[in-house]
Amino acid sequence: MKVELIDYQKNALDLLIYTKNTRLMADETLKTISEWPIEKKLDHLDYMRKTIQSSFEFVSYTFAISGVSRSFTHQLVRTRKASYAQESQRTVDVRNAEVYSPSNNAEFDSAAQLAKYTYANLVDKGVPVQDAREILPTGINTSIIMKVDLRELSHMAEVRLCTRTAGQYQQVFREMKQRVVEVHPYFGQHIQVACVKTGICCFPNYTDCPVQEHTIKVTDEQKGKIECAWITTDHVANPIAKNGKTM
Repeated sequence: MKVELIDYQKNALDLLIYTKNTRLMADETLKTISEWPIEKKLDHLDYMRKTIQSSFEFVSYTFAISGVSRSFTHQLVRTRKASYAQESQRTVDVRNAEVYSPSNNAEFDSAAQLAKYTYANLVDKGVPVQDAREILPTGINTSIIMKVDLRELSHMAEVRLCTRTAGQYQQVFREMKQRVVEVHPYFGQHIQVACVKTGICCFPNYTDCPVQEHTIKVTDEQKGKIECAWITTDHVANPIAKNGKTM
Protein backbone atom coordinates (compact mmCIF):
# COMPACT_ATOMS: atom_id res chain seq x y z
CA MET A 1 0.00 0.00 0.00
CA LYS A 2 1.30 3.42 -0.95
CA VAL A 3 -0.22 6.89 -0.41
CA GLU A 4 1.28 9.87 -2.23
CA LEU A 5 0.24 13.53 -2.02
CA ILE A 6 0.55 14.63 -5.65
CA ASP A 7 -1.05 18.09 -5.49
CA TYR A 8 -2.10 20.65 -2.87
CA GLN A 9 -2.40 24.41 -2.21
CA LYS A 10 1.00 25.76 -1.34
CA ASN A 11 -0.49 28.86 0.34
CA ALA A 12 -3.25 26.95 2.14
CA LEU A 13 -3.01 28.75 5.49
CA ASP A 14 -3.08 32.21 3.91
CA LEU A 15 -5.99 31.19 1.68
CA LEU A 16 -7.99 29.88 4.64
CA ILE A 17 -7.57 33.09 6.59
CA TYR A 18 -8.28 35.24 3.53
CA THR A 19 -11.54 33.47 2.68
CA LYS A 20 -12.63 33.65 6.32
CA ASN A 21 -11.71 37.32 6.55
CA THR A 22 -13.67 38.13 3.40
CA ARG A 23 -16.74 37.85 5.61
CA LEU A 24 -15.28 39.76 8.55
CA MET A 25 -12.51 42.08 7.32
CA ALA A 26 -13.12 42.87 3.65
CA ASP A 27 -10.19 45.31 3.48
CA GLU A 28 -7.62 42.53 4.00
CA THR A 29 -5.99 41.06 0.90
CA LEU A 30 -4.29 37.74 0.34
CA LYS A 31 -0.98 39.60 0.03
CA THR A 32 -1.32 41.46 3.35
CA ILE A 33 -2.28 38.23 5.12
CA SER A 34 0.75 36.45 3.64
CA GLU A 35 2.89 39.06 5.42
CA TRP A 36 1.41 38.36 8.86
CA PRO A 37 3.74 36.70 11.40
CA ILE A 38 3.11 32.95 11.75
CA GLU A 39 1.92 33.40 15.35
CA LYS A 40 -0.94 35.62 14.19
CA LYS A 41 -1.87 33.17 11.44
CA LEU A 42 -1.97 30.23 13.86
CA ASP A 43 -4.11 32.25 16.27
CA HIS A 44 -6.67 32.80 13.52
CA LEU A 45 -6.45 29.12 12.54
CA ASP A 46 -7.25 28.10 16.11
CA TYR A 47 -10.24 30.43 16.06
CA MET A 48 -11.45 28.93 12.77
CA ARG A 49 -11.28 25.43 14.21
CA LYS A 50 -13.98 26.43 16.72
CA THR A 51 -16.39 28.11 14.32
CA ILE A 52 -18.01 27.59 10.91
CA GLN A 53 -15.48 25.79 8.72
CA SER A 54 -16.77 26.70 5.26
CA SER A 55 -13.40 28.26 4.39
CA PHE A 56 -11.76 24.84 4.75
CA GLU A 57 -13.44 23.90 1.47
CA PHE A 58 -11.05 26.23 -0.40
CA VAL A 59 -8.07 23.98 0.44
CA SER A 60 -7.86 20.65 -1.38
CA TYR A 61 -5.48 17.70 -1.57
CA THR A 62 -4.99 15.14 -4.32
CA PHE A 63 -3.77 11.69 -3.29
CA ALA A 64 -2.51 8.80 -5.40
CA ILE A 65 -3.34 5.58 -3.54
CA SER A 66 -1.98 2.30 -4.86
CA GLY A 67 -1.62 -1.29 -3.73
CA VAL A 68 -5.05 -1.30 -2.11
CA SER A 69 -7.96 -3.69 -2.58
CA ARG A 70 -11.14 -3.02 -4.51
CA SER A 71 -13.09 -3.74 -1.33
CA PHE A 72 -11.32 -0.71 0.20
CA THR A 73 -12.00 1.55 -2.78
CA HIS A 74 -15.67 0.50 -2.70
CA GLN A 75 -15.76 2.03 0.78
CA LEU A 76 -13.67 5.07 -0.15
CA VAL A 77 -15.86 6.23 -3.03
CA ARG A 78 -18.90 6.26 -0.75
CA THR A 79 -17.56 9.64 0.34
CA ARG A 80 -19.51 11.70 -2.15
CA LYS A 81 -17.85 15.08 -1.71
CA ALA A 82 -14.63 14.09 -3.47
CA SER A 83 -13.35 13.37 -6.97
CA TYR A 84 -11.94 10.03 -8.09
CA ALA A 85 -10.08 8.41 -10.98
CA GLN A 86 -9.55 4.65 -10.67
CA GLU A 87 -7.80 1.95 -12.66
CA SER A 88 -10.36 0.32 -14.95
CA GLN A 89 -10.80 -3.44 -14.84
CA ARG A 90 -12.98 -3.15 -17.92
CA THR A 91 -10.03 -2.33 -20.15
CA VAL A 92 -6.88 -3.27 -18.19
CA ASP A 93 -5.62 -6.85 -17.92
CA VAL A 94 -4.96 -7.22 -14.19
CA ARG A 95 -3.69 -10.81 -14.12
CA ASN A 96 -0.44 -9.67 -12.50
CA ALA A 97 -2.09 -7.65 -9.74
CA GLU A 98 -1.53 -8.78 -6.17
CA VAL A 99 -4.41 -9.76 -3.91
CA TYR A 100 -4.78 -8.10 -0.52
CA SER A 101 -4.66 -10.82 2.12
CA PRO A 102 -5.77 -9.73 5.60
CA SER A 103 -4.09 -12.74 7.24
CA ASN A 104 -1.74 -15.58 6.44
CA ASN A 105 -4.28 -18.18 5.37
CA ALA A 106 -3.25 -20.88 2.92
CA GLU A 107 -6.83 -21.65 1.87
CA PHE A 108 -7.51 -17.97 1.14
CA ASP A 109 -4.31 -17.57 -0.86
CA SER A 110 -5.00 -20.74 -2.85
CA ALA A 111 -8.52 -19.60 -3.78
CA ALA A 112 -7.26 -16.16 -4.79
CA GLN A 113 -4.55 -17.63 -7.01
CA LEU A 114 -7.06 -19.99 -8.64
CA ALA A 115 -9.34 -17.04 -9.44
CA LYS A 116 -6.45 -15.14 -11.00
CA TYR A 117 -5.36 -18.21 -12.99
CA THR A 118 -8.90 -18.73 -14.29
CA TYR A 119 -9.16 -15.03 -15.20
CA ALA A 120 -5.90 -15.13 -17.18
CA ASN A 121 -6.94 -18.37 -18.91
CA LEU A 122 -10.28 -16.85 -19.95
CA VAL A 123 -8.62 -13.71 -21.32
CA ASP A 124 -6.09 -15.79 -23.26
CA LYS A 125 -9.00 -17.68 -24.83
CA GLY A 126 -10.50 -14.45 -26.08
CA VAL A 127 -12.97 -13.60 -23.34
CA PRO A 128 -13.09 -9.78 -22.94
CA VAL A 129 -11.44 -8.57 -19.75
CA GLN A 130 -14.67 -6.75 -18.84
CA ASP A 131 -16.37 -10.16 -18.65
CA ALA A 132 -13.50 -12.17 -17.19
CA ARG A 133 -13.06 -9.67 -14.35
CA GLU A 134 -16.27 -10.89 -12.70
CA ILE A 135 -14.41 -13.91 -11.35
CA LEU A 136 -11.73 -11.84 -9.59
CA PRO A 137 -11.84 -11.46 -5.77
CA THR A 138 -12.69 -8.02 -4.35
CA GLY A 139 -9.29 -8.19 -2.67
CA ILE A 140 -7.54 -7.69 -6.02
CA ASN A 141 -5.22 -4.70 -5.77
CA THR A 142 -5.98 -1.49 -7.61
CA SER A 143 -4.98 2.17 -7.69
CA ILE A 144 -7.09 5.27 -7.29
CA ILE A 145 -6.62 9.04 -7.27
CA MET A 146 -8.70 11.07 -4.85
CA LYS A 147 -9.14 14.84 -4.63
CA VAL A 148 -10.80 16.09 -1.45
CA ASP A 149 -11.06 19.40 0.38
CA LEU A 150 -9.82 19.92 3.93
CA ARG A 151 -13.31 20.24 5.41
CA GLU A 152 -14.40 16.84 4.07
CA LEU A 153 -11.04 15.32 4.99
CA SER A 154 -11.58 16.52 8.56
CA HIS A 155 -15.07 14.99 8.66
CA MET A 156 -13.82 11.70 7.23
CA ALA A 157 -11.07 11.50 9.83
CA GLU A 158 -13.59 11.51 12.67
CA VAL A 159 -14.70 8.02 11.66
CA ARG A 160 -12.00 6.64 9.36
CA LEU A 161 -9.23 7.00 11.97
CA CYS A 162 -11.43 5.14 14.47
CA THR A 163 -10.53 1.59 15.55
CA ARG A 164 -14.05 0.59 14.44
CA THR A 165 -13.07 1.20 10.79
CA ALA A 166 -11.73 -1.62 8.60
CA GLY A 167 -8.01 -2.13 9.05
CA GLN A 168 -6.88 -1.23 5.52
CA TYR A 169 -8.97 1.97 5.59
CA GLN A 170 -7.40 2.98 8.91
CA GLN A 171 -3.92 2.41 7.49
CA VAL A 172 -4.63 4.42 4.34
CA PHE A 173 -6.17 7.31 6.26
CA ARG A 174 -3.29 7.46 8.73
CA GLU A 175 -0.99 7.77 5.70
CA MET A 176 -3.22 10.46 4.15
CA LYS A 177 -3.06 12.47 7.36
CA GLN A 178 0.70 12.04 7.54
CA ARG A 179 1.14 13.28 3.97
CA VAL A 180 -0.87 16.42 4.80
CA VAL A 181 1.01 17.05 8.04
CA GLU A 182 4.32 16.80 6.20
CA VAL A 183 3.44 19.82 4.06
CA HIS A 184 1.02 21.61 6.43
CA PRO A 185 1.90 20.62 10.01
CA TYR A 186 -0.55 23.15 11.47
CA PHE A 187 -3.52 21.17 10.03
CA GLY A 188 -2.76 18.08 12.11
CA GLN A 189 -5.23 19.15 14.81
CA HIS A 190 -7.97 19.44 12.19
CA ILE A 191 -7.60 15.84 10.99
CA GLN A 192 -8.45 13.89 14.13
CA VAL A 193 -10.52 10.88 15.12
CA ALA A 194 -13.80 11.91 16.78
CA CYS A 195 -12.84 10.86 20.31
CA VAL A 196 -9.64 12.93 20.17
CA LYS A 197 -11.48 15.91 18.67
CA THR A 198 -14.47 15.90 21.05
CA GLY A 199 -13.61 13.50 23.85
CA ILE A 200 -16.74 11.49 23.02
CA CYS A 201 -16.78 8.03 21.39
CA CYS A 202 -18.77 8.00 18.13
CA PHE A 203 -19.34 4.22 18.37
CA PRO A 204 -20.29 3.65 22.04
CA ASN A 205 -21.67 0.19 21.26
CA TYR A 206 -18.21 -0.98 20.18
CA THR A 207 -16.94 -1.75 23.67
CA ASP A 208 -13.87 -3.69 22.47
CA CYS A 209 -12.12 -0.44 21.55
CA PRO A 210 -9.09 0.01 23.86
CA VAL A 211 -9.44 3.80 23.61
CA GLN A 212 -13.07 3.97 24.70
CA GLU A 213 -12.27 3.84 28.42
CA HIS A 214 -10.65 7.27 28.10
CA THR A 215 -13.66 8.91 26.46
CA ILE A 216 -16.56 10.76 28.05
CA LYS A 217 -19.71 8.71 28.55
CA VAL A 218 -22.76 10.81 27.68
CA THR A 219 -25.86 9.04 29.01
CA ASP A 220 -29.35 9.18 27.53
CA GLU A 221 -30.42 11.07 30.65
CA GLN A 222 -27.80 13.76 30.03
CA LYS A 223 -28.82 14.01 26.38
CA GLY A 224 -32.42 14.38 27.50
CA LYS A 225 -31.52 17.29 29.79
CA ILE A 226 -29.64 18.98 26.97
CA GLU A 227 -32.61 18.53 24.64
CA CYS A 228 -35.02 19.96 27.22
CA ALA A 229 -32.75 22.95 27.77
CA TRP A 230 -32.58 23.55 24.01
CA ILE A 231 -36.35 23.25 23.54
CA THR A 232 -37.08 25.74 26.32
CA THR A 233 -34.42 28.23 25.21
CA ASP A 234 -35.24 31.25 23.07
CA HIS A 235 -31.89 32.76 22.16
CA VAL A 236 -30.55 34.34 18.98
CA ALA A 237 -26.87 35.18 18.68
CA ASN A 238 -25.77 38.67 17.71
CA PRO A 239 -22.18 38.16 16.49
CA ILE A 240 -19.98 41.24 16.04
CA ALA A 241 -16.88 41.16 13.84
CA LYS A 242 -13.70 42.41 15.50
CA ASN A 243 -10.15 41.93 14.25
CA GLY A 244 -11.17 39.14 11.90
CA LYS A 245 -13.13 37.22 14.54
CA THR A 246 -16.76 37.21 15.67
CA MET A 247 -17.29 37.83 19.36
